[in-house]
Amino acid sequence: MFDYLIQNAAVLDGSGAAAVSADVALSGGTIAAVGDLHGAEARTVIDAAGRYLTPGFIDIHRHGDAVMLTADHGRAELAQGLTAILSGNCGLSLAPVAGPNQQAVLDYLAPITGPGEAFPTLADYRARLTAARPALSAGMLVGMGTLRACAAGFGAGPLSDEAYRAIHAALERALADGALGVSLGLGYAPECFYDTEGLIRALAPLRRSGRVITVHMRQEGDGVEAALEEMLTAAKALETPVEISHLKAIGRRNWRGAVPRMLARIAAAREEGLDVSCDVYPYPAGSTQLIHVLPPEFLSGGTAALTAALHAPEQRRQMRRRMETGRDFENIADLAGFDNILAASLKRPEHRAFEGRSIAYIADAQGKDPFDALFDLLAAEDCGPSMIDFIAHEDDIADILRAPFSGVISDATYPAGLLHPRVYGTYPRLLETYVAQRGVLTLPQAVHKITRQAADRFGLTKKGRIEAGADADLCLFSLEHIHETGTWADPEQLAQGMDYVFVNGVPAVAEGRFTGARSGKAL
Repeated sequence: MFDYLIQNAAVLDGSGAAAVSADVALSGGTIAAVGDLHGAEARTVIDAAGRYLTPGFIDIHRHGDAVMLTADHGRAELAQGLTAILSGNCGLSLAPVAGPNQQAVLDYLAPITGPGEAFPTLADYRARLTAARPALSAGMLVGMGTLRACAAGFGAGPLSDEAYRAIHAALERALADGALGVSLGLGYAPECFYDTEGLIRALAPLRRSGRVITVHMRQEGDGVEAALEEMLTAAKALETPVEISHLKAIGRRNWRGAVPRMLARIAAAREEGLDVSCDVYPYPAGSTQLIHVLPPEFLSGGTAALTAALHAPEQRRQMRRRMETGRDFENIADLAGFDNILAASLKRPEHRAFEGRSIAYIADAQGKDPFDALFDLLAAEDCGPSMIDFIAHEDDIADILRAPFSGVISDATYPAGLLHPRVYGTYPRLLETYVAQRGVLTLPQAVHKITRQAADRFGLTKKGRIEAGADADLCLFSLEHIHETGTWADPEQLAQGMDYVFVNGVPAVAEGRFTGARSGKAL
């Protein structure tokens, strides 16, 4: 007797093939059988007529490092069909964190990964995740920014041989402890201080390893095409897979030009034998720490040193001059404009009214120049604020989605304060907006990108597919009922439309309601 029998479903198996009518039986957390199971017996039978049954969705780029460890986590994810995520992205992983720079690293990570305890090894983190009984499964990437900061702090310039040895030892230990891949954040300190040769040296243990390197590239604005070439150079030197995270072209002067050229360049590199792919979040705005509008050289001492610099008149003048003229870094204030940079995660009472307001609005309200308003805000808030920045073009997003080598991610972060709608709405937005309304992708194509393709990229051979022996991670829904309810002003709204979501064979959502089950695992 099966545990569950789902009958008469339109099954999308994750391969990209069209839906077929079939029954699916579950036992012991796995898919026991697929096909015509008429007459089979099960403890629970679900009639799925008129609905799609798909593998559970997988988000390979989420910053859930700390929030996954909390007792009430999971509703935002399960409501949109997520059954597995990967954290530790953009070079910023909460583990392993140890050594004399531990507190500085935790302070720097907090706006992205969430405030968390120090985990000296990735094995320590995985044990803590298992003990937390997560509502969905989660894997970790090891962040090279975390490793460099622990080994050598946030200083600029070349690393010593000793620092490289420490980074290599920590990297190899994290991979042995179960990291599913490695992430880079070349747009962030301290990784922005690598040159290409130094970067390849830091990644040397990965040569011919088959381990995926995901990368937030050095630039996503004026220098984005050069940044892509850097990563193709690294992929060729290391002979291991590279995933370009959240591909985009920031700024009006780069829209509708850089993205088509980059897609063509990636396609050509793949033809040449490089294992390079990319992913995208389906929103025109991103979200990260507000300090990343500043020139990178000012981030070299960590947040404490940056806060001190923001109080120093000459340092502020230097920052302003660089931001007014610089194109050798990702100058978001110039690329997007202060009216498209919204401040969030503001803690001081006098700033609460500015939560979700643009830097331009804050400057007007305070009677200040936008640069002074930005610098004063960061200084007063100890460099803790996050931002939502409107940076990308919808047609570029659609082009990336259509590419056969692209995946779909959320890049969700969990700062205290205003969240980006993608935390709650990425996957319903994909299905509702880009499949049902705009027809950018067919439903089988979209499901493939967020199930089997995502699983195969990281060697999760039992995830992302509906076949006998696979993990019983499943979503049952009608496409016309899928709806993203969150907005930019009010993002913390659960998505609608999932009738059932199974995690390792246990319903976490049943008949549209949360069951309270916590059957996720550490991947």
